[in-house]
Amino acid sequence: MERTRKPVVHGWFTQTTGSAAEGFRLLGTKCGGCGAVFFPREDAFCRNPGCAGGDLTEVPLSPRGRVWSYTDGRYRPPAPYVSDPEAPWEPYTLVAVELEAERMVVLGQAAPGIGAADLAVGMEMEVVPGVLNEDAGTTWTTWHFRPVGVDA
Repeated sequence: MERTRKPVVHGWFTQTTGSAAEGFRLLGTKCGGCGAVFFPREDAFCRNPGCAGGDLTEVPLSPRGRVWSYTDGRYRPPAPYVSDPEAPWEPYTLVAVELEAERMVVLGQAAPGIGAADLAVGMEMEVVPGVLNEDAGTTWTTWHFRPVGVDA
């Protein structure tokens, strides 16, 4: 049975099929009044306290940026984190990337196969499609970051 691909959060990134990163982008919103860009997206009002407000439009964010910080998760978090206690724990790496044009920091998981030992502050990264979870009928998609030039 083929699984349906669904984004974990609708409207936060472009949805592509397969694993090719070509064209995959995070989506933010930009205020027409002050030019501020937001991620996660904002559809109701400008978050800039100095702005009287303006139309918010969807914008694709920079596909590249540089490592601002990173860490790894080597243990299963306690409740209320939801996970199957019978399943083996898989360590993961979190990376904060400062996007190239927007100069905002976005947090995400590193691509599978990329660990904290593979990263360094200032390293160039790119956003790529990822999988958060799979169940019987659905592949839940998200974004990952990976070093530029590395196929993980």
